[in-house]
Amino acid sequence: MKKSNPEMVQKIIRALEEKKAVDIQVLDIRDIASYADYLVICSGTSTTHVSALVDNIVKVFSKQDGPVYLNSSKDNSWWILDFVDTVVHVFNETTRSYYDLERLWLDAKK
Repeated sequence: MKKSNPEMVQKIIRALEEKKAVDIQVLDIRDIASYADYLVICSGTSTTHVSALVDNIVKVFSKQDGPVYLNSSKDNSWWILDFVDTVVHVFNETTRSYYDLERLWLDAKK
């Protein structure tokens, strides 16, 4: 089973930064959730931008180290990439504002 580590999270952040992700947040949820260690949340400015962010994350990881699960909303406004102990949420800005995951995880360390 894959384990999160700071290097993996940094690699995800670099992949997002390369494609100009908006407002990247890393939430440390180790003390408040059992299903993951970290949540990485970011936005893209359009559906095309969101897709480019997801594609770049997948591209920088080998198949062995990449996400074990990928899922998108029907309109591609929200993607979830599950790396087992790190879960990445890539939103368009409207969808991110609507679901406001950061507010749901107020107890998490940033």
